[in-house]
Amino acid sequence: MGFLKSLLGLGGDDDAAKNDDNKSKEFDVLKYDGVRALRMGQNEYAVKCFEHALQIHDDLETCDYLSQAYLRLGDLENSYQYLGRLAEAQPDNEQIWLRMANVAYMREDYDAQQQMSNKALEVNPESAEAHYLLAQSYVGQGNPILAIAMLTKAIAINEAFLSANLLRGETLLKMDDLAGAEADVKLLMEKVPENEDALLLAARVAKAKDDLDGALAYYDRVIDANPFSAAAMKERGAVKYAKGDKEGAEADARAALELEPEQVADVNGDYTARGTEDIQRKVEEAYRNSNPFGV
Repeated sequence: MGFLKSLLGLGGDDDAAKNDDNKSKEFDVLKYDGVRALRMGQNEYAVKCFEHALQIHDDLETCDYLSQAYLRLGDLENSYQYLGRLAEAQPDNEQIWLRMANVAYMREDYDAQQQMSNKALEVNPESAEAHYLLAQSYVGQGNPILAIAMLTKAIAINEAFLSANLLRGETLLKMDDLAGAEADVKLLMEKVPENEDALLLAARVAKAKDDLDGALAYYDRVIDANPFSAAAMKERGAVKYAKGDKEGAEADARAALELEPEQVADVNGDYTARGTEDIQRKVEEAYRNSNPFGV
């Protein structure tokens, strides 16, 4: 009977339906395998699954998963591209614009970050996160005044959004507004006293105020929280040297060099990984500079 239908051209609809059903099943299998691979950290395989699935069927959820997989692989351009497809389909979805702004920030594309943040604000003018992301873009563009304004707005909307206090404190410190920075530090120490980034800001503010003992205490707490913080090590070394503790400064410089030799190479242009055997001489040379650790 099937042969007769085929011969007479009567089986076309059945064949098409069967083919569509097979494609639908193949899409489901690829999507499921991709999600499973994504959850297992097999990101390259996940990308292949999602890309093949999208060749069969244009599906927004799969685009979302593919964007996540590319992000985990560090492929920011493709991650941003697939988020853009989601934004075109769902322009009133605030979260998509926020995610695009975050990816733009990671790409150091501050113009795009600003645009995406403003898109999110069009959807939700009271979004603390959108104001924060907009502030990040202003910082990246070298406009600290507007950044402070956006961060203050974010804090007014959501007092619990402490990332805004942290970035505002860091920005105020760069502007030499120590009183303003210290106010944010005080709040952060009340709310998140063990947070590494907050402690590092507290140390830097104390150092900027020439409170070396206070700075040293904060740097100690940063390193207790994260013994692998090269920034805290080298900055603590500068404080120790300023206090006359050359031995302690040398130990911190050695530790920082071991943690991040390329970063610490910027201390005076002379530090290199192969030069660790002559660390004492290099430390002495570095500390002769007025600002040896670039703090």
